[in-house]
Amino acid sequence: MFKKILIANRGEIALRVLRTCKEMGIKTVAVYSEADKDSLHVNFADEAVCIGPPSGAESYLKIPNIISAAEITNADAIHPGYGFLSENEQFSKICLENKIKFIGASSEMIKNMGDKANAKSTMKNAGVPVIPGSDGIIETLEDAKEIAKEIGYPVMIKASAGGGGKGMRVVNKANELSSAWSSAKKEALAGFGNDDMYMEKLLIDPRHIEIQIIGDSKGRVCHLSERDCSIQRRHQKLLEEAPSPFMTDKLREAMGKAAIKAGEAVKYEGVGTIEFLVDKNRKFYFMEMNTRIQVEHPVTEEVINYDLIREQIKVAAGIKISGKNYTPDLHAIECRINAEDPFNNFMPSPGKITNLYLPGGHGVRTDTHVYSGYVIPPYYDSMIAKLITVAQTREEAIAKMHRALSEFVIEGVKTTIPFHLKLMKNESFVKGDYTINFMENFKL
Repeated sequence: MFKKILIANRGEIALRVLRTCKEMGIKTVAVYSEADKDSLHVNFADEAVCIGPPSGAESYLKIPNIISAAEITNADAIHPGYGFLSENEQFSKICLENKIKFIGASSEMIKNMGDKANAKSTMKNAGVPVIPGSDGIIETLEDAKEIAKEIGYPVMIKASAGGGGKGMRVVNKANELSSAWSSAKKEALAGFGNDDMYMEKLLIDPRHIEIQIIGDSKGRVCHLSERDCSIQRRHQKLLEEAPSPFMTDKLREAMGKAAIKAGEAVKYEGVGTIEFLVDKNRKFYFMEMNTRIQVEHPVTEEVINYDLIREQIKVAAGIKISGKNYTPDLHAIECRINAEDPFNNFMPSPGKITNLYLPGGHGVRTDTHVYSGYVIPPYYDSMIAKLITVAQTREEAIAKMHRALSEFVIEGVKTTIPFHLKLMKNESFVKGDYTINFMENFKL
């Protein structure tokens, strides 16, 4: 087992990883930017190293600084969390070259799955259902027109290197394709330094359901059931739950088998997620693979009662998994609490938290790094907490979430708590009747 792990991240995920390391008797190294010097993970870690100024590009994304921090502290492994360098093939490769274990996927796996066009063809070859669309990268606008005509409008053009909703355009009619193609390529080039595009048939009102998988170094892959992540805004998830209210035993079995096939096709090692779109007829299609721990991993932890960070570390250390698949015993919901103003188009709201009260009680979990007096910096993602409730039934989990949100006090900054309170009382949500387009008609 590892003696010392450097956590190459910040905020709640840095604290989350740190806590599991402590429970496993593993020493921890926190890295931090100048803006995060007062963060809890810095105070709680065994050692802490400043890696640069506030900007993420000059600190948490600066590979030489992180590798140097690992070397001077003699860390034998690095946990990247999610975001930042967690899916950076170069970082994974450099860790390997420096004989530091990267707790995540190999550079090859990241490369294969990070390139969405390549990922799609890999899945297709493995027998995993994929959305009709282009075979790999589209070279020219003329080719794009031909493919769109073949698969039928509406279509979605997507940046191959994309993420976070950038470099994506919905095209409803042939006369819209040219301008959408041009603007998506520009956005992708600016955001990722790569303007390669691919195209998919646009599914009308699908659900976004993903399967959590884990694979070990011996080639064994199992799944840990599903999460429904359909409630999102601008392709960013707002709420996740497990099990999905749309799920049936038959569908879960089929999606679980497909996810295992996907993991085996790339000889996946570590914790990962296979994301699917599911249409109203419960036909599912591969969308992408995330080769890292996800923000929403706690809902899976709560319904199968496993610490996924612990499992991630164990697999990275070469420990075999049982290969058993897990299905939910309970119902869990996660609300992402962001420092944003839901009444002002979800504008970020950085600043000082003047008062904080975290909810508690049976079946309530809060993953956060903030405290009263903490200053939320403007440089990073606006998520400041995740509130998770777990209960015997979905109805109970919703009631518990509403109660917990009502108790949750954060003063000094605007947060998305009022939005989530309203969501818990929304008729369609309560019925489990929602798709990825739910937010288009949601009124605060």
